Amino acid sequence: MKAVQYRRVGDSPEVVEVDVPEPGPGQVLLKVDAAGMCHSDIAVMSWSAEEFPYPLPLTLGHEGAGTISAFGPGTHRYSEGDRVAVYGPWGCGLCRACAYGEENYCRRADRLGIRPPGLGAPGAMAEYLLVDDERHLVPLHGLDPVEAAPLTDAALTPYHAIKKSLPKLVPGSTAVVIGAGGLGHVGIQLLRALSPARVVALDINDQKMELARSVGAHRTVRSDENAPEQIRELTSGNGAEAVFDFVGATATTRIAARSVATEGDLTIVGIGGGSVPVGFGTLPFEVAVSAPYWGSRGELLEVLELARSGEVRVHVDSFPLEETPEIYERFHRGEIPGRAVIVP
Repeated sequence: MKAVQYRRVGDSPEVVEVDVPEPGPGQVLLKVDAAGMCHSDIAVMSWSAEEFPYPLPLTLGHEGAGTISAFGPGTHRYSEGDRVAVYGPWGCGLCRACAYGEENYCRRADRLGIRPPGLGAPGAMAEYLLVDDERHLVPLHGLDPVEAAPLTDAALTPYHAIKKSLPKLVPGSTAVVIGAGGLGHVGIQLLRALSPARVVALDINDQKMELARSVGAHRTVRSDENAPEQIRELTSGNGAEAVFDFVGATATTRIAARSVATEGDLTIVGIGGGSVPVGFGTLPFEVAVSAPYWGSRGELLEVLELARSGEVRVHVDSFPLEETPEIYERFHRGEIPGRAVIVP
């Protein structure tokens, strides 16, 4: 089968031929219908040889949807031909976090060498994907797999981040979304669907600011050194009750820290390497700062329900698997405003 692999540190990914995997006990083989492209992939391929944690070659793609093709030995609840989305942050299934469905925070995964597909385990940018356990599958129930695949991260991650701040997003409140790209444009829709807050979107890209307006942002502001002052003007000097930084670079975390209100939430979702100093006098009083990771299995079910109801839709552009290396270059240059989806 064809697969997109990162084969050597510092090189571009390649389309190669590999064997179709054989499912072992309890495992499920999917014929991949769609695989989302994510900035996490770019981050992984930017690591040096010294810090690279995964064995190479690595088949990329941690946002997957497909059709069940075969089962390994054992009893299964699904059937061949079922269309499913893949829950990506695999855990041990036995620790306290996994018992709550929070495999994204599994306490034993690192120790046991359990890795998500595309982030250590072979990923979804291939014609077939081996899933370790069918608890990591969620039925699509009619959703288009090309639109559903990015929901497993590009929607699940902001949903998990936003859900914790909903008690603060009461009528008259303001939520700021920094970065209106792949995750941010979904975050805007989630905020509109789940809260009465005014949503202010920040970006430096005109195309992404237009995308933010088209999916429901009440206001858009250029993400520069003047942005915090504009946000405070919009909020009568108070700042925003919740700020979600979907970029996470030094420049954007600085904006986030200057834009949040007293007792507000500052959530760094992006992995751009930025940070926020926390200490008395560094932020408004009682600001809660967090850096969440992905979301729970239960939250993925909720995200898919929002998609079925039409409340959330990922802006996608689809491409054939053979073009993936070129699409990664375009994605890295910011030429794809929403989410790129690879269709084998």
